[in-house]
Amino acid sequence: MHSPLLPGGCFPVAATSRVALTFVPRIQLSNAMADDTPAPDSSAGPNGSVHEETGLPDDFPHASRLEQAGVTSLEHLQAVESLEDLTGIGPAYAEEIKTALDSRVEATEEGATADSGTTEKRSSPLSNGQSEGAGEGPATHQSIDIPDGPLEETLSFETYPADRYGHEALGLSDEAVLDMLRNMLLQRRFENRCRQMYQRQKISGFLHLYIGQEAVSTGSVHAIELGEDSIITAYRDHGMGLAMGMAPDVCMSELFGKATGCSKGKGGSMHFFDREKRMMGGHAIVGAHLPLGAGLAFAHKYRDEDNVCLCFFGDGAMHQGAFREACNLAGIYELPIVFICENNQYAMGTAVDRAFSKPDLYKHGYNFDFPCSLASGMDVFSVNKAVRDHVENYARQGRPSMLEVRTYRYQGHSITDPAEYRGEGELDQRQSEDAINRLQDYILEHNLATKADIEAIDDTAKQRVKDAIAAANEAPFPDEDALYEDIYTQEDFPFTT
Repeated sequence: MHSPLLPGGCFPVAATSRVALTFVPRIQLSNAMADDTPAPDSSAGPNGSVHEETGLPDDFPHASRLEQAGVTSLEHLQAVESLEDLTGIGPAYAEEIKTALDSRVEATEEGATADSGTTEKRSSPLSNGQSEGAGEGPATHQSIDIPDGPLEETLSFETYPADRYGHEALGLSDEAVLDMLRNMLLQRRFENRCRQMYQRQKISGFLHLYIGQEAVSTGSVHAIELGEDSIITAYRDHGMGLAMGMAPDVCMSELFGKATGCSKGKGGSMHFFDREKRMMGGHAIVGAHLPLGAGLAFAHKYRDEDNVCLCFFGDGAMHQGAFREACNLAGIYELPIVFICENNQYAMGTAVDRAFSKPDLYKHGYNFDFPCSLASGMDVFSVNKAVRDHVENYARQGRPSMLEVRTYRYQGHSITDPAEYRGEGELDQRQSEDAINRLQDYILEHNLATKADIEAIDDTAKQRVKDAIAAANEAPFPDEDALYEDIYTQEDFPFTT
């Protein structure tokens, strides 16, 4: 079942894909445009007037662009199979033109129906196919009669504490647990080397390290269908990219600004992206990617895919209006999305309990009628269980939800932040709960590997990062012409000439 249209009657269109539009069959034009009736004078104004040169109505969207592409009339436009094959018509323009053409076709059909004495009312996109005729009840069912109070409501929130779950109960094989350790160690060693490379001026710009939060990315990725489900996150994105299987050399090359990077050296630290793995980007503006996450989930639903979107963001992003807008749209359209707040305790340098009147961030999702939960980000199994429950029990059932994962970053907000706002002894206490150490202890206790095996896994991670640095050093920088690449979908877009 297709989802309803977006507000304004537009269909969602991915900026990187081409859209083939198939129009309804030709219909007889209205009497005003019949062959034996002269066309209205172009000076008659916008209401029904015809473009003097193209034969298109003056108020028709992008008439001049259509003229440049050789489309001279509405009848000609109806015969076009793919608008995007026309020069100068991009995806957004194509949708606006199609919407306008469909509206005129429908108006003509309704006019013909009215002449025959019958009329059929079209339902609202949000009415679930139910008519909103005058004799069929009100459009809104919210009562104006206020009940006697006080009103009482019982709330329930699921929690996923550390050390509650084992790998067998989660259906994870022994090898899957070792894969989790490999990935978490790779992230830790990669980030440590990134700090070193920044100090050597190999990396420029901002650098936000993920050290301490590795269980969040790893536990989450092991709970989805990698390559099918989508993930979108904020600027602290290195760990998520590596958890999703992005190659360390490609990631390091991106940080070095090299052409072999995942974003061709033009994105840098905050813009890791891998379309095949459905890593839909790190995003630099705080909270701005949350509506994009809702859009990804809308696309999954619109295409009738059994896929979901995990949308990660920090505690500071919840102050942004975009958080409420994205959650509200997800609730209205019943989108397959899990909003996951990586609460690492500090939005830049301000503690959560000083910045929020309601510091239990998972409870904020209740405002949108979401199922809400709280998980420990210092235990990879707790994260895995929580994300899996939200994906299978809610998102894949067409219900959005919110999950707060409480974790802790060991570094400052960015590489230049000395983190002097921490309390005395705070960092040492948090590091005593380190997720990697916790997983290593679990592996030894359950005889999944020996201490020598774990050391060998760590040595392999270190070597992979060293190899990534060597590859990034040898890789070329992008050519100057690369500045103009990957800006527009169409190669012949007129703005590029």
